[in-house]
Amino acid sequence: MLSAGDFRNGSTFEIDGNVVSIVEFQHVKPGKGAAFVRAKIKNVITGAVTERTFNPNDKYPEAFIEKKDMQYLYSDGDLYYFMDNDTFEQIPISSSILGDGFKFVKENMTCKVLSYKSNAFCVEPPLFVELVVTETDAGFKGDTATNATKSATLETGAQIKVPLFIEEGEKIRVDTRTSEYIERA
Repeated sequence: MLSAGDFRNGSTFEIDGNVVSIVEFQHVKPGKGAAFVRAKIKNVITGAVTERTFNPNDKYPEAFIEKKDMQYLYSDGDLYYFMDNDTFEQIPISSSILGDGFKFVKENMTCKVLSYKSNAFCVEPPLFVELVVTETDAGFKGDTATNATKSATLETGAQIKVPLFIEEGEKIRVDTRTSEYIERA
């Protein structure tokens, strides 16, 4: 059991049938009245963030979120199949669970699959991936006075903005959290 007085950023617990994580907390001791804990909590399944006050003596059952490295194998319609690297067990995950950064993931890449009580609720792609540019316009000399960019299509089908000097067939590094070009690979 986790006491509200022991809250720390990142603590996960169950409340009202939901699994939540502490984003930010503050112990408040007003001049009059009892002390309390004000916290921003994030529902780990839906991602909704709310603010709530707690009595420091309240206790909540801890929730253990399992993070496991799994290899992305293939997709079949709306399902994406991942393999546990330890047991070689394959699990299907619905496309609704995959985040926006998943558009940069190729087959055989390793992702972190987050689950609670054996139910996967989130897939985290690698922070940085190296992909080949399959299609882009030609850059023009003299356009480099500013940070000019152009659209490029990557081997996974994702589209991002890249500098003018990047050409088709080049391998680049992309940040999956921001969908931005980082550097040539």
